[in-house]
Amino acid sequence: MKKLAIDINDIRQAQAVLKGNARKTPLIKSFYFSSLTDGEVYLKMENMQLTGSFKFRGAFNKISSLSDEERAKGVIACSAGNHAQGVALSSRLLNIKSKIVMPTTAPKAKVEATKGYGSEVILAGDFFDEAKAECENIQNETGETFLHPYDDKYVMAGQGTIGLEILEDLWDVETVVVPVGGGGLISGVAVALKSFNPNINIIGVQADNVHGMKASFDANEITTHYVAPTLADGCTVATPGVLTFEVAQELVDEIVTVSEEQIELALKDLLQRGKAVVEGSGALASAAIHSGKIDHYVKGKKVVAILSGGNIDLTKISNIVDNLYGKELVK
Repeated sequence: MKKLAIDINDIRQAQAVLKGNARKTPLIKSFYFSSLTDGEVYLKMENMQLTGSFKFRGAFNKISSLSDEERAKGVIACSAGNHAQGVALSSRLLNIKSKIVMPTTAPKAKVEATKGYGSEVILAGDFFDEAKAECENIQNETGETFLHPYDDKYVMAGQGTIGLEILEDLWDVETVVVPVGGGGLISGVAVALKSFNPNINIIGVQADNVHGMKASFDANEITTHYVAPTLADGCTVATPGVLTFEVAQELVDEIVTVSEEQIELALKDLLQRGKAVVEGSGALASAAIHSGKIDHYVKGKKVVAILSGGNIDLTKISNIVDNLYGKELVK
C-alpha cells in the first residue's frame, strides 16, 4: 500500500489532543433500521458532538497544531457551516481570532451559530467552491492562517478519531457508512478502521445532485460534479481534496449516491423513529441504508451509519415533514 497523507499514529495523536475537549459521542443500536435491512445497524451520533457536527474534531486538532506565529495572525476558513462552527468554537477555546467565509446559501442556523461562537462571518458565492475562492482572495491580502475544511492531515486525523471510538464500542463492526463531501471524514475513518481490520467495508454516500468524490472515484482521477443544490448542504463540494481522494482510492470500498427524496425520508425516519435531529448531510448514510443500494454490505452484518451533523433550520424540518406527509395524503 502506498504512503498516504495520514496513518494510524496521526489519528492516535489527534485522539490525545481531543481528550477532554471533544465529546465521545454515543453509538446507539437502531432497531428500526435493523428491522428494515436484516442487519445489525448502529448510529454514530456525531450530531451530538460539540457544535452539532464531527467537524469540531478536525478543527480543534488542526488549530492545536499551529505555531505561535500562525496563531498570532489569526485564522481564516471557508465552510458551508459545520467546519465554520468547529473553527469558531475551537478558536474561541484556544483564544485565537477567526474569520469564516460562508456561501450565501448556508443555512441561517449555521451562520448565526458561527457568529455566536465569536467568529467574523463573510457571505460570498452561491455554493462552497465560490466561497472557497473568495476565502483564498482574502487570505492572500491579510496573511491570516488558512484552515482547509478537509484536505489537511490534521483535519483528517481529527475526523479519524470517530473510527477509533467506533472500534472501542463495536470492535467487530463489519461495515461503516459515511457521508462524503470533500472527503475529510471518510479518509480519516477509513485509515482508522482499515488499520485495525482491512476487511471492514467503508462505504461513502453522496447526493445525486453533487458528488465530486464519487465522480472522481469512478473515473480514477480528480474531477468535478455539480448539477443542482442539495438538501445535504454540508456535503456540497463539487471537487474533492487531493489528499482525501488518494485515501479514498486506496481504502474506500464503494461510494453510492441518493436522491433528494431519499434524504428527506431518512431525515423524517431518524426524527420520528430514532428521535435524532440531523441535517441533510447527517442523513446521507441512513438514506443509503434505507434505499437498499448497499444491502449486500448490510444484510446479516454489524453496520455503523455515521450521523455526521445535526445543524438544520427548524423551518426546513417542518417543510420536509409537511412535504412527505402531503405525499402520503395524496396516495
